[in-house]
Amino acid sequence: MLQKTIEYAKQLNRMKVSQSVIEESSRIFEVLPETSSQLADPMIPLEKRHEIIDSVFPAEVRDILKLLVDDNSVSSWQEIADEYQKLSNAEATTLRVKLRYVTKPTEEQLLKIKKFVTDRYQMNHTRFELEKDESLGGGFILEVGNDQYDWSTRGRREQFLQEIQNTRSSLTSDADIMTILRSSVDSFDLKAEKKEIGFVESVGDGIVILDGLDHAMYGEVILFDSGVKGMVQNIERDRIGVILFGDEADIAEGSRGIRTGKRAGIPVGDQYLGRVIDALGAPVDGLGQIPADGYRAIEQPAPGIIDRKSVSEPLQTGILAIDSMFPIGRGQRELIIGDRQTGKTSIAVDTILNQKGKDCICVYVAIGQKESTIASLVDNLKKHDAMDYCCIMAATAADPASIQYIAPYSATSLSEYFMEKGKDVLIVYDDLSKHAVAYRALSLLLGRAPGREAYPGDVFYLHSRLLERSCRLSEEHGGGSITALPIIETLDGDVSAYIPTNVISITDGQIFLESSLFFSGQRPAVNVGLSVSRVGGAAQAKAMKKASGSLRIDLAQYREMAVFTQFSSDLDEGTKEQLAQGKILMELLKQPLGHPLSLSEQVITLVVALNKRLLFLESGEVKDYQAKLLRHFSEKYPEIGRNIEISGLLSEDSEKKILEIEEEYRKLYTKEAGKEAQLAHDAGT
Repeated sequence: MLQKTIEYAKQLNRMKVSQSVIEESSRIFEVLPETSSQLADPMIPLEKRHEIIDSVFPAEVRDILKLLVDDNSVSSWQEIADEYQKLSNAEATTLRVKLRYVTKPTEEQLLKIKKFVTDRYQMNHTRFELEKDESLGGGFILEVGNDQYDWSTRGRREQFLQEIQNTRSSLTSDADIMTILRSSVDSFDLKAEKKEIGFVESVGDGIVILDGLDHAMYGEVILFDSGVKGMVQNIERDRIGVILFGDEADIAEGSRGIRTGKRAGIPVGDQYLGRVIDALGAPVDGLGQIPADGYRAIEQPAPGIIDRKSVSEPLQTGILAIDSMFPIGRGQRELIIGDRQTGKTSIAVDTILNQKGKDCICVYVAIGQKESTIASLVDNLKKHDAMDYCCIMAATAADPASIQYIAPYSATSLSEYFMEKGKDVLIVYDDLSKHAVAYRALSLLLGRAPGREAYPGDVFYLHSRLLERSCRLSEEHGGGSITALPIIETLDGDVSAYIPTNVISITDGQIFLESSLFFSGQRPAVNVGLSVSRVGGAAQAKAMKKASGSLRIDLAQYREMAVFTQFSSDLDEGTKEQLAQGKILMELLKQPLGHPLSLSEQVITLVVALNKRLLFLESGEVKDYQAKLLRHFSEKYPEIGRNIEISGLLSEDSEKKILEIEEEYRKLYTKEAGKEAQLAHDAGT
């Protein structure tokens, strides 16, 4: 019986049942003696006794207890628990040592290694294991508990390559590369540094559970034997959860994971402009490697209040509907929200195109997008010569959830590199709805408790710590800025859903795109009532602020009046004029893709329209008249546009001059239109 007791105790030990579970089970037997009697009663069917075990005892010990019941030895539980305690105490005082080698060490070498372990760890009881591992190339690796000492050929090679990489990243030119590299080779000193290792408990769905990494940090990179890297995402009392950045096929139960002491990060540098990269900074455009100027952790604290400067400079989108009513300033976070296929990405891309020649760097991060969609975007930017000041980060729908999760943080770190150099950066997150879904998948796989819509409790912090990194720095810190355009996809226009409300509360305003407007041909389909810019007014150019005047109020009144008068036939002249003016304004706000308007073109358009100079036109003629009028200004009176662009002001004289020129051009236009109408009539007859 003693031998069986020892075997059961060893089985519990192999199952890694915690001491607390053993103690809890023993307490159940103490406080519920009738339970012990029932389990030992041969008159009660086995199935019934198994049900008692399932209903009373912790899951970790149920299988063992069922075996004891089947063997009519449930009364020996306390002896098994005592034996388990002895085994645990013995293991606690016994140090596990493993030596992996290519060539088996001599007895003399083994004695020296054992003495090193005894002296370093001050433990006399050791369990020494030897294992041949030809993948080391030569030398050996010593594993002591959760520590590792690498003195292998493979380890030397990895250290040397890291040293070369560090040297190359510090170079400012290629002139002295050979001299510096030769110096690095000569001065290279192999270090058998202590590294903490853990062992894989389970792996699946891109998640690895590790035992043994007691000092691992959140966000730290873990290196596995297969060469795949991961990041610590979950820290529990006796294990950690790691999300993988590569293939899990070569990672199995018992595999080793090594702490690197390095936070997950991305290489950064000026050479990333004009390139398409993944979330780890590796190029995916087939144009070769990208030389880096440095390395930044993907998670960075947001700049403090004192380090920031208020939003005061405009960032022109080139879209009349936005620049006139919901202006965006450098350092602002403006949400673009709407249903699927309503033009959200189009607004972001047009904004990027409008930054050409304005000393603004653009970073576009695609989260969960189709590869064909990203390829189309890149082609569009190349067609407009916009890739020179852009960087595209692609975390496609085919990438694992871990890659989609880190993508916006990596893109923000790259943007911060430019911001800290005093540059203005525009970053587009397309989109954060898919980012939240990726994070939800990771959290559920890690065993975190689900909350509303199955999202974890920290989903607000997920986006707040990301978007708070976008700001405008004070002059003491270089005066750079990051302007963020996060995109959120809604379902049936529901802006009150969980993720939309979270992001709305974090951002400085939102541009809401309405499906009904989009399908009616109003593009961009901006809903004037639900859209707002909370700080952009402070950054709006004075010329635009003056020219836009009552635009927003006029449009709101038009929409309301159009609803009330749609069934009425008897309208007064004032109402008819107001409706006609509203229709013209709606037509003016229509803007084709890839055709951003300059500040001066927008100002001229608004001055003419809000002074009701376009009432003579039919709805279908408005865009044609606008294009021809702007061309007339550009060809005959370029100084007007130039003055507005340079000064950002609209004087009374300038406004009067614009109206005079428009009146002059209207006569030419109506005369020309009359000729065309006569020609059409003649052709018809």
